[in-house]
Amino acid sequence: MADRINVTRSSMPPFEEYVEEIKPIWESRWLTNAGEKHQKLQAELCDLLQVPHMELFSNGHQALEAAFSIFPAGSEVITTPFTFASTTLAITRAGLIPVFCDIEPDFYTLDPEKIEPLITEKTVAIAPVHVYGNLCQWRKIEEIAKKHNLKVVYDAAHAFGVRDGDVSAACLGDISMFSFHATKVFHTIEGGALAYHDDGLAKYFAAFRQFGMFDGVQSEILGTNAKLTEFAAAMGLCNLRHLDEQIDLRRRVFERYHERLDGKHGMVLCGKQAGVVPNYAYFPVRIVPEAFGLTRDQVCDRLAEQNIFARKYFFPLTSQFPAIKGYCDTQDTPVAEKVTQEILCLPMYADLSMADVDRICDVLLHKE
Repeated sequence: MADRINVTRSSMPPFEEYVEEIKPIWESRWLTNAGEKHQKLQAELCDLLQVPHMELFSNGHQALEAAFSIFPAGSEVITTPFTFASTTLAITRAGLIPVFCDIEPDFYTLDPEKIEPLITEKTVAIAPVHVYGNLCQWRKIEEIAKKHNLKVVYDAAHAFGVRDGDVSAACLGDISMFSFHATKVFHTIEGGALAYHDDGLAKYFAAFRQFGMFDGVQSEILGTNAKLTEFAAAMGLCNLRHLDEQIDLRRRVFERYHERLDGKHGMVLCGKQAGVVPNYAYFPVRIVPEAFGLTRDQVCDRLAEQNIFARKYFFPLTSQFPAIKGYCDTQDTPVAEKVTQEILCLPMYADLSMADVDRICDVLLHKE
């Protein structure tokens, strides 16, 4: 049996570099609670992503919950069902009602043409998702939000480092959440952040992360424990130094896949978004069974038989989760329903070899 190829593999800095980064933590014994490494990472991220404020959290989900907690309970948030569980769960756990809007068929992001019919007097925000690093149609979404006096909270978990021309994805909307999970383009082992513009939210988000305590004594809001440790921040500082290199390595993998698979009958690849500088976070392919001759599930099984593990991502739609039933009425989302049955994310990581990419493509193209 050939060596196992997982869908992803975490990038890591040189071991000695990380050891050097954590030495001061050992000496100070300051392991958490917004220590020196936390503050340094926060500052470097603000500079890199061109945003005035960045609040760090233990993971992206807690960051999202903090973002949605600023809205009154019982309010509605227009969002996408084609996303990871965290987006929808964060909305509902904040006491809000997710209203599911369909996606557009090219980049699988929220379709702005379908937003306005879903707006009611209870709507307070739009929560789009930058899927696979593909940016939402943010200009149209911003126009709708301004017209109806709504906030925009982006789930930008996949979009770290992505730019639309000179505009950083972190600058879009009122708040953007980033995940720093171990499998992301940039990671802190576990971690997440909110990028935002409103100065007045800084103390609120810091308190939310610390049990809702503004003074360190009593909980004034319903916060949680979501502090990023100093060791996680140190990993982030190391990984930032290698970010450009990691993205470039991912680009080579991405381009090899495109070279081998683009235009193949029954396979639909994402095109390039005009003017967007990508991060090559994922390589999704849609398997159209009527044309390809196999279903997505059959292709996934075929790869697994060869020790290659792709991921049905996203599947199923979050609107179909048992945990969500009872919290909202599910709207018709036919495009999302079709895509979730056809989508397959192929292995994608910086040190995936060209030989392994070719091995994956050969299996896909029935050459083995």
